[in-house]
Amino acid sequence: MQQNAMAIILIGASMFIPLWIGTKAGGKEAHTLNDFFVHSRNMGIFPMFFTVQATWWSAFAFIGATSSYYENGPVYWTTIGWDVLFGVLFYVLGKRIWFYGKKGNYITATDFFMDIYQCKPLGILVTGIIMLFTIPYFELQITGGTYLIEVISGGLIPSQMGAFLFTAVIVIYVWTGGLRAVAWADVFYELLIILSAILGGIFVLKQYGGIEALFSEMYLKIPEALTLPGPHNNAGPLLWISMFLIVPAGAIMAPPLWIRMYDAKDEQIFNKLPFFLALISILNLAAMMIGNAGLLLEPDLAVMDYLFPLYVMKYAPYVIAYVILIGGAAAAMSTANSQIHSISATYTIDIHRRYIRKNLEEHQLITIGRIVIVLFAILSYLAYLYLPGLIIQLGLIALSGTAQLIVPTIGALTWKRSNGYGALTGLFTGLALLFSLFYLYDMAISYAALIAVFGNALAFIAVSLLLPKQANTKNKIAGLKELYQEEINKKNPVVAKRRRRMWILLLFGFSLIEFPGIYFINRIEPKILGMPFLYGFVLITWIGLCAVLFYAYLTDWGAKGKD
Repeated sequence: MQQNAMAIILIGASMFIPLWIGTKAGGKEAHTLNDFFVHSRNMGIFPMFFTVQATWWSAFAFIGATSSYYENGPVYWTTIGWDVLFGVLFYVLGKRIWFYGKKGNYITATDFFMDIYQCKPLGILVTGIIMLFTIPYFELQITGGTYLIEVISGGLIPSQMGAFLFTAVIVIYVWTGGLRAVAWADVFYELLIILSAILGGIFVLKQYGGIEALFSEMYLKIPEALTLPGPHNNAGPLLWISMFLIVPAGAIMAPPLWIRMYDAKDEQIFNKLPFFLALISILNLAAMMIGNAGLLLEPDLAVMDYLFPLYVMKYAPYVIAYVILIGGAAAAMSTANSQIHSISATYTIDIHRRYIRKNLEEHQLITIGRIVIVLFAILSYLAYLYLPGLIIQLGLIALSGTAQLIVPTIGALTWKRSNGYGALTGLFTGLALLFSLFYLYDMAISYAALIAVFGNALAFIAVSLLLPKQANTKNKIAGLKELYQEEINKKNPVVAKRRRRMWILLLFGFSLIEFPGIYFINRIEPKILGMPFLYGFVLITWIGLCAVLFYAYLTDWGAKGKD
């Protein structure tokens, strides 16, 4: 009885506190589209780090990660690499997208593509991709968050009721304060996530007497789980590499991260944040240890998504277990709030204002956005009830779809021959390959996504070269690049040798742990830091990559100090 009471109190607090923070922040709203959807483009580095990290880390990083280690062995450990790549993409793409958004007053991803490519069918397709692939990612958060709530409460809050509470709390504060409410609620969520991961890691270390003892027992009982392709021989180096590329690409192209890139206060955020986004990846140790410990203690689990809550509730002291699971639920809620908000922005700006009623006042559009928040929440709740799916699979499907947008994005930022119909053809090609390979040929979703991105890029380049040059698109790309050079690069001149060294070191680090390195480091001996060579080598390389990003942080990516 006492345990149940404490569980209900903790669940209530984890819902009430962000609700209070969000509604309080919403009281400062300026009642403009820019404020409701992009925080008046004035978000500082402190809330930006927390909201980007909380959005990036979802139920996928807790429940999905532990179940992946349990079922597939070490393939998910590539997350150490993809977290660093995510930070690098946030700098490389995000800084330019922020600048272009500021100049063009963009609010959504579609605004970016429509302004540069000036191709209406492309805008419609981009909007469709965003809407289509956000639904499974939001369902992922409901699935993970509400299951954890049910487990913590000992069944007193069943999953259907938990899903309703989960969704209702988010709807209330997002309705009230838009992105401002989301960002400050995310500060609370991310602190819970960090606390949860630290407690989870400490608990496993204490339970086994250290990480070396854990892996030594695995080596004696299930050595096949310590290297690729894992215990079921289905997760080899190609999956490792494809996940490394697709997951961060899909995340950075997802609508919540587009909006985060628009709402930054200044360019310094993009110079500083990659280091912190890479450094926080150390928290992945907790999910890795729980997933591997689960293989030893619960070898016959039927549903892999149950591992994280089952392990924690069964083996940890109940107070620690509740805090760890609340952190997992916070990860789900901190991503779900951004999904709801971004879908509201997408419909309001890209569909309602562009095609239905073009002359509405800003306060009327905000009302439309708030109505969409409720309707999308209802739709997602119904999808949760009637279309369940495994968390790791839902996450990869969603990210594989949005990853296709990286091809026309790079084209819009770098290539003057880019063509709107080339981008359209590329996206259709990528989506056709993705769905046919995954659904018709039963290929692993990350393999299918990687092939789809390559097919997308080839079609984009070929059609752009075959069609006549689009003067408006060419002039827009050239003009924005020139403006970026004048206002950003000339203001902060870069020492070329220093920047070149940083890029060489980053690419070298990625090559060590991804391609071709993974084919050479995929072994158990010699051990590093008490871990199998594969795990230890990746961790050591991650430290090196963080050191490079710290140097980038200190020098603004080569713009400060003498060479």
